[in-house]
Amino acid sequence: MDKRFNPVSLPQQLALRRQAVEDVLAHPEWSLRESVRHLKKTLRLTSAELARLAGVSMRTLQDIEQGRSEGTVQTLNRILGVLGLRLGVVRRVRAADEDD
Repeated sequence: MDKRFNPVSLPQQLALRRQAVEDVLAHPEWSLRESVRHLKKTLRLTSAELARLAGVSMRTLQDIEQGRSEGTVQTLNRILGVLGLRLGVVRRVRAADEDD
């Protein structure tokens, strides 16, 4: 936990995790960079802590956060996996009026 914040109880940590997931899912327009930064901030983690939890190097995480790298699908799945999320691709369903 980032030392700039006061320690939070387990129920509060779980609430923060739920909120982080809901926020990311509610904002599909966010870039991956924005999503990762939001997760880190909401969970009150330092880059080093999130990198350790995700099993990626701190440099890799910082490159994604600062826009120097888009990251690989595997790396992003590791980062999102901290919250039980996965990066995915879905087929866009065409509306009936687009067929015309």
